[in-house]
Amino acid sequence: MLSWASQFNIFCFLDNQQYADESHQYECLLATGQKDYFSSSDLNALDAFLVSNPEWIFGHLSYDLKNILHHFSSFKTNRVGFPPLYFFIPQQVIVLTESNISIYGDDPHAIYNTIIDVPALQPQQIVFPQIQHTLSRNEYISKIRELQEHIIKGDCYEINYCQEFYAEDCILNPFSVYQKLVDISPNPFSAFYRVNDKYLLCASPERFLQKTGNKIISQPIKGTIKRELLNKALDELLKVELKESQKDRSENVMVVDLVRNDLSKICTENSVKVDELFAVYSFPQVHQMISTVSGQLQEDVPFSRILEACFPMGSMTGAPKHRVMQLIDTYEEQSRGIFSGSVGYFKPNGDFDFNVVIRSIMYNASEQYLSYQVGSGITFYSDPEKEWEECLLKAAAIKAVLST
Repeated sequence: MLSWASQFNIFCFLDNQQYADESHQYECLLATGQKDYFSSSDLNALDAFLVSNPEWIFGHLSYDLKNILHHFSSFKTNRVGFPPLYFFIPQQVIVLTESNISIYGDDPHAIYNTIIDVPALQPQQIVFPQIQHTLSRNEYISKIRELQEHIIKGDCYEINYCQEFYAEDCILNPFSVYQKLVDISPNPFSAFYRVNDKYLLCASPERFLQKTGNKIISQPIKGTIKRELLNKALDELLKVELKESQKDRSENVMVVDLVRNDLSKICTENSVKVDELFAVYSFPQVHQMISTVSGQLQEDVPFSRILEACFPMGSMTGAPKHRVMQLIDTYEEQSRGIFSGSVGYFKPNGDFDFNVVIRSIMYNASEQYLSYQVGSGITFYSDPEKEWEECLLKAAAIKAVLST
């Protein structure tokens, strides 16, 4: 379908997750074209844009939005170049379920006929230059030990530290690469997202925030272990090992407490609760520990206040949030850009669903620059060498896509 929509901004959100709210279950959500858009740092104007347009609205929140929300002055160059935030009202929206296709647009029948007439995309050979690291293994380990000194001094309890892998002079077909990525690593919050010449190829397993009526939920992930798909018994043992890991449970409960605190700023008194703690879910390459936190929103809370309370998500920062964001700015070599931000959508009734941008490839077609980032939660008990290995594990699907 990319050839049909190639001249437009495009958003394709896969949402066949095993832990979704029933009102948001579908196989695929596609938005193309642009009737109007918003890309300003004025968050009050964003609220006005959302209120005055009770339509399907799609877009993203870059991690760099934290500079606006929390008054940081540290700006690093991001060569992929997604703006801090961007939302657009599409010309067409297509919702696919197992048994239905729903088309929203000026002429749904014409859109359907156009889809039927689009020829199938042929797989394209992909040739990539050498992937480079911003940090060597030894440099990464040294950084982790420096961060642990901050933990010992009491500056923070846990920090999510990320590193970048990149390629220059890179020419590729983003949609073909995305197809390979989701074939290798199908995940519940995968998204193919394009704004002009900038592409996000996302295979995320994590939800940031979902609003249904006045209920809001967050599902942070902390805790990762590899899978052994050729040995079912060992694979089950690894799930148990993750479930019982004191390190992973301590990381998970820290981010759960952080999310509870964030949601309490925008939810009614005593409504915030932990629906599920330390649940282990299985994905193609890894098992993940996921918790679910929910609350009842106060009346008439604008989206900007929700962002001020909750963004960036605690699973990608650490605790306490403000201090670790300062440390991230100091110790990370690269700008995160859209990585560890969020993409998602608003429904016409004001409900919304946003993911966490991880396990993703970012690509600037004009600059021919490709980037992907990975990170892990660092605590006092973290083994720097094992954290390095965890980063490589998280990047395994992307590495496979870019090397075959």
